[in-house]
Amino acid sequence: MSNIVEMKGITKHFPGVRAVHNVDLEVRAGEVHALVGENGAGKSTMIKILMGVYQKTEGKILLDGKPTDIRNPLHAQSLGLGAVYQDVNLALHLSVAENLFMGQLPKNKLGIINHAEMYRETTRIMESINVNVDPRTIVNTLSVALQEMVCIGKILRQNAKLVIFDEPTALLTTEETEQLFQIIRMLKEKGVGVLYISHRMEEIFRICDRTTILKDGEKVATVDTADVTEDDVISMMVGRSVQDMYGIEHVSPGEEVLSVKGLSRKNEFNDINFEIKRGEIFGMFGLVGSGRTEIVQSIFGASRPDSGTVTYNGSRVGYRNPRQAIRAGLALLPEDRKGQGLALGLTVSDNTNMASMGKISTFGVLDNRKGSQIATSFVEKLNTRTPSVYQLVKNLSGGNQQKVVISKWLAADSDLFIFDEPTVGVDVGAKVEIYKIFESLVKEGKTILIISSYLPEIMGLAERMLVMYEGNQMGILNKDQFDEERILRLASGIKEEERSDSLQ
Repeated sequence: MSNIVEMKGITKHFPGVRAVHNVDLEVRAGEVHALVGENGAGKSTMIKILMGVYQKTEGKILLDGKPTDIRNPLHAQSLGLGAVYQDVNLALHLSVAENLFMGQLPKNKLGIINHAEMYRETTRIMESINVNVDPRTIVNTLSVALQEMVCIGKILRQNAKLVIFDEPTALLTTEETEQLFQIIRMLKEKGVGVLYISHRMEEIFRICDRTTILKDGEKVATVDTADVTEDDVISMMVGRSVQDMYGIEHVSPGEEVLSVKGLSRKNEFNDINFEIKRGEIFGMFGLVGSGRTEIVQSIFGASRPDSGTVTYNGSRVGYRNPRQAIRAGLALLPEDRKGQGLALGLTVSDNTNMASMGKISTFGVLDNRKGSQIATSFVEKLNTRTPSVYQLVKNLSGGNQQKVVISKWLAADSDLFIFDEPTVGVDVGAKVEIYKIFESLVKEGKTILIISSYLPEIMGLAERMLVMYEGNQMGILNKDQFDEERILRLASGIKEEERSDSLQ
């Protein structure tokens, strides 16, 4: 296969910073090529140079074997390069069709926009990727997944030779991810090159033909994905093995902290029963839609159960709202970190003190100096990488944003931490740091309930695990009962006795 893109000896300097140095990257026609590395490894810089957002300091770019200087994003688009980012780049107030034809609206002989042709062609393009959407629909009314599909449709209409996917599954469900993978396979069959960036190793090994690993702005290697293991790639990225990632120290569980009995909520979950002890890391696993998030939201007071009881530190509780749960010592770190866990337009200091304003105010007047001191102490404690506590949270990496969320609950003196998908969109190195925070929390006598869709993560961290399927509790497993096949059977709705019967 011929190379669509060759980036040779790419170096990029910013004032006082060398972002990438002498990096080579080639993407062939009809291949899915992974670009991996920790945050700060240079992935985004390489993409932005290729898409014309940045101009390289040194090196050269060849498209179809011809040296090319990519002046800006519009120039990149005209050369057949397209990108689908985690934060979709669309005009949200316009229709699907208007987004696909932006800047190239079809007109009739009188110079009037030909809406019929625009709608017809939009429908054809979207149906080619198995997406059924009315071309007149305003984009901001669509789900995140459909917005991402519109981005792909826009790129397909431009007949792109190379499509870049940057963390495309971060906000997608399992079913939506499968749909995306089908589209990527279709692009591959058509000879389109795909450059795929993700922190999720299982995705890399599932759909990528080759993988280029970056570390500290330099290329470590390019390998055939089939010839290496996940452990190999992680070791090249960060210099540690997969086993080391989950090698945190646990403590002996103490008294019962949380007890849930017969908890039910119509159409969400039914008859949930479990208890968690002090110092324990308790896991909750299930596929998307299994009811995990809804259960913890009900415990936290964000919704009300129809029946059942919750006992916390020996007292029966029924929080009417999250504020009551927070005052009692519960902390919920939501899956949607940016939308529900943080105020992105505010500073690290503001976010850190958000759940405990009473500690830094007198008669309603905030003591910003005290707030900054508290935020600084947690930046140091959690090794949060930020220029200062006055940095806007939206400018931090995913891992550092998650540390700010944890800091918020530490500042509030929380006792029971509920982590819902704690490492979504977080690179491998930051994951290890977050796991070490788990270790320090339980050593301090805190308790952790972790929800994760990534089975190796929850098997590696939890001491016990509740498995869910479509709102039903399938069982609670101890550490010595953890077996990937067994857990996945339960999460697919196959009970233990049904498995035994099928084997007879």
